[in-house]
Amino acid sequence: MVIMTDLINKYDVIVVGAGHAGCEAALASARLGCRTMVATMNVEHIAQMPCNPAIGGIAKGQVVREIDALGGAMGENTDATAIQFRMLNQTKGPAVWSPRAQCDKTLYQYRMKNILEHQDNLEIRQMEVVDLILEDGKLIGVVNQFDEQIFAKAVVICSGTFLNGRLHYGEKNFSGGRAGDLSADALTSPLVTKIGLKVGRLKTGTPARILGKSIDFTKLQKQEGEMSGLFSFHHEQQVGPGFKTTTEPLPQLPCYIGRTSVETRDVVQENIHRAPMYSGVLEGVGARYCPSFEDKVVRFAHHETHQLFVEPEGITTDEYYINGISTSLPVDVQWKMIRSVAGFENAVMSRYAYAVEYDFIFPHQLGATLAVQTCQNLFLAGQINGTSGYEEAAGQGLIAGANAALMVQGKDPLVIRRDQGYIGVMIDDLITKDIIEPYRLFTSRSEYRLTLRQDNADLRLTPLARQFNLITDARWESFSKYTESLDVEKERLRSTRSGGKSYWERLRQQVPYRELPEPLELSDRLIQHIEIEAKYEGYIKRERELVKSMSQLEQWRIPIDFDYASMKGLKNESRAKLLTVKPETLAQASRIDGVTPAEISLLQVYIKRN
Repeated sequence: MVIMTDLINKYDVIVVGAGHAGCEAALASARLGCRTMVATMNVEHIAQMPCNPAIGGIAKGQVVREIDALGGAMGENTDATAIQFRMLNQTKGPAVWSPRAQCDKTLYQYRMKNILEHQDNLEIRQMEVVDLILEDGKLIGVVNQFDEQIFAKAVVICSGTFLNGRLHYGEKNFSGGRAGDLSADALTSPLVTKIGLKVGRLKTGTPARILGKSIDFTKLQKQEGEMSGLFSFHHEQQVGPGFKTTTEPLPQLPCYIGRTSVETRDVVQENIHRAPMYSGVLEGVGARYCPSFEDKVVRFAHHETHQLFVEPEGITTDEYYINGISTSLPVDVQWKMIRSVAGFENAVMSRYAYAVEYDFIFPHQLGATLAVQTCQNLFLAGQINGTSGYEEAAGQGLIAGANAALMVQGKDPLVIRRDQGYIGVMIDDLITKDIIEPYRLFTSRSEYRLTLRQDNADLRLTPLARQFNLITDARWESFSKYTESLDVEKERLRSTRSGGKSYWERLRQQVPYRELPEPLELSDRLIQHIEIEAKYEGYIKRERELVKSMSQLEQWRIPIDFDYASMKGLKNESRAKLLTVKPETLAQASRIDGVTPAEISLLQVYIKRN
């Protein structure tokens, strides 16, 4: 072992991995003043988007705005590299409006790298972490492939799909974390043998990339961006030399809609025995909501064709991402599939589609801070916790990185409740529910959708970010000015009357703000927020009453060593799940699958008695 005792190899926090989770974890830790090191196997691939270079979407867009409200970088970096912006679900109510942006893949990656490079208290080092150093049951450092021991007071592992990663192209399969990158084959072992964590296998996949010059776009339906828009609530911070959030937007590029043919289906059916997931080669469980194309053909046999979204990968490349035809079939079959689609008769695949299978940690072994329950100083974030998606990973990374730093500093942890944000919904789901497939956020997962809107993420979470010193003074001042303007105008609307009704009552009756007798010159965002608050006031009030009721159960803390084994009246299934999850509150216990309201009441009695 190479043991170095000076500051070169001593940190407050080490972040393992520099994907979307690792970037936000490292930035949060460094912003809180901890000397932080992020270890990545390839510095050139920081924040790489191996799947679609898009940020946001249903519920995911809400998460990106929450990350921004908490001081994170994903929203701001998306705004600076977006080539098309859309607000999804605008025909529905504001509870499910979700922003989405197609980004320039390369620019997003290198701009995030630049942000990390210029962050105070943060160092980037290219290495593979192969082992963990424990002392008296506490994690005190890591070992890299050069046998260097690097010590830290906390470690955050954000390994993505790299743990024992394996890439599948039909009958061919190779070791790899993603196409073009080596897998991390050594780190799972110490997580199992030294920490005692339970590990499983999951899989995800990505479609082929097509050269734009080989596509006949006249046979596809053109889809322009719906509107200009921004993810970040704050656009004044200097990020690094040559990079500002106030830069001119990139040229906006159209997307296209196509459709597979009956021939495409027939090609898959004829070769289904060569698909790894049907031949038994691929063991990992994939996501139901984002199936491979061969899975679509099998599960939805009554559909002869399927819709495809043809999306540019950036202004710096001619590659297009074909959303909707992800596959792990052999490459000879992929050629037949792609060229059976109208507009792709002469298509050239620059990158083949594949599936990646990898190790993950069952997340019931974590607490609400994303700390491992059985090992002090260890935190996990991102796809290692069984999630899918850049946004879910980044949200976890910010929470894990912040809590690692707060633990080092001896401060109270940062926990986002279900009623505070989708990030809180996601983490609570992960630690209380059985994760048997890659977890993805949907607006339907939240019981508080109307109050967890994308437009009010800063109002919900920026005060919390200020409390934990995650944002700058300038950011807080800007936010305070906005909220003051909002409060003053809401009070004016409630107190000003015309024709026997207040202006607020008129808004509740769906009169647009600008059609009121005395509208002020306000920003579009502020007006939209006021109109939503007025129109849905009754529903919002009802949700807040529900939050208040649930908060009473949140106050009931359950000791970590509570003796469920001696409790009479518990079903064996409930007892087993409570022992596995070790809920921290009665509210969390009530969300565990299979635990009944009667058992929660019984648990309440036992806690009160003891």
